[in-house]
Amino acid sequence: MLPVGPHAVSPIGIRGTRILLDGELRPACLHLRNGTIAAISAFHEVPDEMPVVEAGNDVVMPGQVDPHVHVTEPGRTDWEGIAWATRAAAAGGLTTLFDMPLNSIPATTSVSALHEKRDAARASAIVNVELIGGVVPGNSDALTALHAEGVRLFKCFLVPSGVDEFPCVSVADLRAAMPILAALGAPLLVHAELPEHIAPMPQGDPCQYATYLASRPDVAETSAIALMIGLAEEFGTRVHIVHLSSAQSLPLLREARARSVDITCETCPHYLTFAAEGIADGATALKCAPPIRSRENREQLWRAVLDGEISMIVSDHSPCPPAMKSEAAGDFFDSWGGIASLQLGLPAVWHEARARGASLPLVAERMSAGPAALASLAARKGRLAVGYDADVVIWNPDADVWVDDLTLYHRHPLTPYRAQPLTGLVSATFVGGVPVFRDGRIEHESRDGAAGGVSSSA
Repeated sequence: MLPVGPHAVSPIGIRGTRILLDGELRPACLHLRNGTIAAISAFHEVPDEMPVVEAGNDVVMPGQVDPHVHVTEPGRTDWEGIAWATRAAAAGGLTTLFDMPLNSIPATTSVSALHEKRDAARASAIVNVELIGGVVPGNSDALTALHAEGVRLFKCFLVPSGVDEFPCVSVADLRAAMPILAALGAPLLVHAELPEHIAPMPQGDPCQYATYLASRPDVAETSAIALMIGLAEEFGTRVHIVHLSSAQSLPLLREARARSVDITCETCPHYLTFAAEGIADGATALKCAPPIRSRENREQLWRAVLDGEISMIVSDHSPCPPAMKSEAAGDFFDSWGGIASLQLGLPAVWHEARARGASLPLVAERMSAGPAALASLAARKGRLAVGYDADVVIWNPDADVWVDDLTLYHRHPLTPYRAQPLTGLVSATFVGGVPVFRDGRIEHESRDGAAGGVSSSA
């Protein structure tokens, strides 16, 4: 990582009546110095020489950590790119993102590709960017070298990824890679669907969401998760299931953890917000894989989030040029499968969480502390505590939010949240103690890693 150095950061205080400390909101003042939280004092205890940001009654929380973002640079910068993605992240209160190894050219499956992606990101990131390594057929010999370069998270697909540069793995490939990752202590992030259960073009109208949903049934996901549980148990590899969509998988994961299998999972705002019954014909902005399932399935996912079976909520931000979404034709099978939501995760999740009686500390746990723990960053990120990185978001959890082109920092303003009521407006985001977003505008433009940084994955 290339953090802001001590010479570049002036001390600053953030004072408010609702600062999240040790799981509760209380009055306090954060003292940010040299990129970290140097002290936490009572509300009125602020050094005379320190400038203070007054948060008032807004909530002050740790910045979000998102280990599932598709940034698409280099090679497909017209899809998103570091400059757009990190600005959208800052506007949404997200201070650390992890770039998935695919959708860029080259894919991050070798050390040379890692260096190319790192160089592409270094000049334009305004939040912390971490790079995830890929597991693809034939690259098991590269995993140790990637890890030595700082990569701590690795990703594979059990089904075609959608891009030729990142092929899916077989069981034989997993058997070659997983012992290496186990020895390294590095988690394997898995897109868990098995291709034999997926119908590329089933009978039915391709413009009807029900047709698309039927093509990727729950069993594609549950069978893949059962496979990964068995391999995780065999090799002792830490496995993390990305974008869990099917609540039918939860008992499998519960039973595996009861046997001490090291397996965790995440879900995404779109699985917690939308339901298949409400997706209109031709609404391809909502196409993703695995698919958004039923209303009852959504409520089961929420129960798992609330009780901790699902330990984190991440964006799976997967943007593309609007033409690739095939909105005019409305064909779900011709459309790119991905949802753009990087800036909108916090208000989307909070809108639904609040309706179910969830607390702000729980949301922070699932969107900050939980993801930080996945990547072994829990000693530095995901909490507001002395010695932690000064990555902070200030936001109003009572403000209504409506998405429009003027406030959305994604390269392309195509998102299913455009017509969705959201709750929670970010007023300021600090990365390493530097304000990068404040009062509706980008506050700090990065050059050569300032106000953030780029690393491999931890």
